Amino acid sequence: MSTMQATGDGLGQHATARVVLISAAAALGGFLFGFDTAVINGAVDAIRGSFALDAAQIGFAVSCALLGSALGAWYAGMLANRFGRVRTMQVAAVLLVASAIGSGMATAVWDLILWRLVGGIGVGVASVIAPTYIAEVSPAHIRGRLGSMQQLAIVLGIFAALLSDAWLSGAAGGSSQPLWLGLAAWRWMFLVATVPALIYGVLVLGVPESPRHLVATGRIDEARVVLRKVLNMHSDAALESKLSDIAGSLQSEHKPRLSDLRGKAAGLLPVVWVGILLSVFQQFVGINVIFYYSSTLWHSVGFSEADSFTITVVTSIVNVLVTLVAIALVDKIGRKPLLVVGSAGMAITLGAMAWCFSQATGSGAELSLPGSVGMVALVAANAYVVFFGVSWGPVVWVLLGEMFPNHIRATALAVAAAAQWLANFAITSSFPALAERGLTFAYGLYAGFAVLSLLFVLSGVRETKGVELEDMRA
Repeated sequence: MSTMQATGDGLGQHATARVVLISAAAALGGFLFGFDTAVINGAVDAIRGSFALDAAQIGFAVSCALLGSALGAWYAGMLANRFGRVRTMQVAAVLLVASAIGSGMATAVWDLILWRLVGGIGVGVASVIAPTYIAEVSPAHIRGRLGSMQQLAIVLGIFAALLSDAWLSGAAGGSSQPLWLGLAAWRWMFLVATVPALIYGVLVLGVPESPRHLVATGRIDEARVVLRKVLNMHSDAALESKLSDIAGSLQSEHKPRLSDLRGKAAGLLPVVWVGILLSVFQQFVGINVIFYYSSTLWHSVGFSEADSFTITVVTSIVNVLVTLVAIALVDKIGRKPLLVVGSAGMAITLGAMAWCFSQATGSGAELSLPGSVGMVALVAANAYVVFFGVSWGPVVWVLLGEMFPNHIRATALAVAAAAQWLANFAITSSFPALAERGLTFAYGLYAGFAVLSLLFVLSGVRETKGVELEDMRA
């Protein structure tokens, strides 16, 4: 029997083609997440030259969108609970279109920062709503694979952004050179983001509202229709049982609020702390340094601008491929084993990168890696991406979408996602300054966080494979 026809959990749920398609439409928000955050990779040097920025200023210009993302993630849960998941996704699409146009037409660095913040808010909203929505419409037996679509969309967005950056730069003869309509190539790198943002906005118009949100707002008949269509639940008894389970777990007699997250563990429920730490460690291992600064990094150690773009695109392809592997494995071997393997692998490969850069000669623009060390660094960097892409990349988003009890899911996910964006900002904005101090120190620091992430997973993360959302506990 095929996956599409398999009965899920004994409750009459089926993995229909419809649930896969609407999950894919929601996950397109992840594509914009990846595209919007990574597109600046190819524009870093051009922006720095155009606006005469120092290391601290370019670090903030690159990472400022992440502050907007933290803000968007923080309020996304409240918006989703009040207006619904679908309407909130539409708001994110509008913000991303506005940001793409504004960033591409920026006349000063502060103008650019403003529009990057706007786009960041849209990304933050999408980063919370997509995994929440996908988890809420998915049968338990394939929820991990459908939840992993968010990360697949993110890495495809990163790949598309880096590929378009490389193509636009090559077409213009350099990212700071004029291309069409007299605008520099780096401006078109931002402007092309309007296309996926518009597609996302159109697609989410056709997806149904989450049945759990419909039940929480008293729209039981609509929830019944969605469950029947999306999960192909034809048994009235199973359908009513599912509605009863949702209603009981939601505790819909009160509106979700931040105070629901309070607990005895340093002021928060233990499961909320686990979500926050998962988010923080996902960023503190330094993954976005690879995707935001890799072109500049490889250029700085002796590769040409064209070769640096090529290396960056190849790395993003590796990221896409291993994410597909993760999707195939997450519901078979579980979430926790993948995280353990990923943490151990990242610690080793980051340590290797730190050693490679300890062999570098020169400094600043004259930095270079001797002999075969440059190739070792390339292999280690891509192996690091492999270990991240098969574990912490997709698995964290799967866990954040499913690990919280129903009545706090959207709010807790918003808090965890906001923590993730703030951690991303801390790592991304600090990297230029850390790089000036020494890449050995930077990658050694990230390797240390990878070791800590391994200890955290072993001691603090629960397995959620196959567990119904209504059975998640705090």
